Amino acid sequence: MTLLALLALLAWIYLYLLHGQFWQSGPELAPARPATAVPVDIIVPARDEAETIGAVVQSLLAQDYAGPFRVILVDDGSTDRTGDIAIRAANGDPRFALLRGGEKPAGWSGKLWALEQGVAHGAAPVLLFTDADIVHDPRHLATLAARLVTPERGARLDMVSEMVRLNCESAAERALVPAFVYFFQMLYPFARVNDPLDGTAAAAGGTVLIRREALERAGGLAAMHGALIDDVTLAGRVKRGGAVFLGHSGLARSIRPYPRLAEIRAMISRTAFTQLHYSGLLLALTLAGLAVVWLVPPLALVFGHEVAALCGLIASLLAVLSYQPTLRRYGRGWYWGLALPLIALVYMEATLASALRYWRGTGAAWKSRDYGADA
Repeated sequence: MTLLALLALLAWIYLYLLHGQFWQSGPELAPARPATAVPVDIIVPARDEAETIGAVVQSLLAQDYAGPFRVILVDDGSTDRTGDIAIRAANGDPRFALLRGGEKPAGWSGKLWALEQGVAHGAAPVLLFTDADIVHDPRHLATLAARLVTPERGARLDMVSEMVRLNCESAAERALVPAFVYFFQMLYPFARVNDPLDGTAAAAGGTVLIRREALERAGGLAAMHGALIDDVTLAGRVKRGGAVFLGHSGLARSIRPYPRLAEIRAMISRTAFTQLHYSGLLLALTLAGLAVVWLVPPLALVFGHEVAALCGLIASLLAVLSYQPTLRRYGRGWYWGLALPLIALVYMEATLASALRYWRGTGAAWKSRDYGADA
């Protein structure tokens, strides 16, 4: 126990002091306007989004942006009234276009195929990819555009992405959504993503503003057509030849509800094993590492003696402290940090479930579609 407790403490010292200060839960863009407002094509892939699409379209058409922009909604084979609701929400606005998506080619993920059709439909030099469950403050597009033209450590930005505020109202959301954001920050420290000299690359797919030339230089969406973790894949390809920015958004929020634990678990398990490149070895190492980081400290604190208990106490304190900025972002009490080991167990189980689903041959599932490893 003592050796494991010491290992856990060393892991937490590294995470807290040397891992890109991931726990600070920043940066967040302040409202701004670009000096020059270039044309933008806003592309929204949508499949069975009748409950949210009306508010999304209205928020996008209400953007206070000095330059020309269009909203291109790609209806990806919806079986509900997504397209009709979107048309009604646009209320005849000439800046709105609805595309009825064509049949998905073999090997393409549904979202990327929808985005590909939207990209081909437009010609603007800047593209905004945004999901069909995200509503935007009128200042959002201008703020993103202003950040895109602001160099990062002397390097020109090719892509700006934001982790939008996720829905956090139900009991399941309050317990697990802040942790989802926290774990994402831990996996991809934003400070490292934003450093042009660091190889870490990531994005949050709900809001991605990208230069068309940068997308073309990266090979276009066709070069990553089967990616299920499309945002991170795109960021990696773009950062090979340019700089990217990732932050938190105070000007956009998801209105997709996850009222039950099972729905959040499904969201996690959908791509968890994909993140591990479908490797059983990586899965085992990941679960072992998570156990050391999250389970050993409280166990050592309660059941360990002297050195082990002290290591467990310090590691547990660092874990609780590291969670506080994210909890404050979502208006949750500090005491939720004490639940991190139990929350981590949920994420570990969902990751294992993702692997089991893959090994059973059912792949990842989303919007009534199943994707295998080569999707």
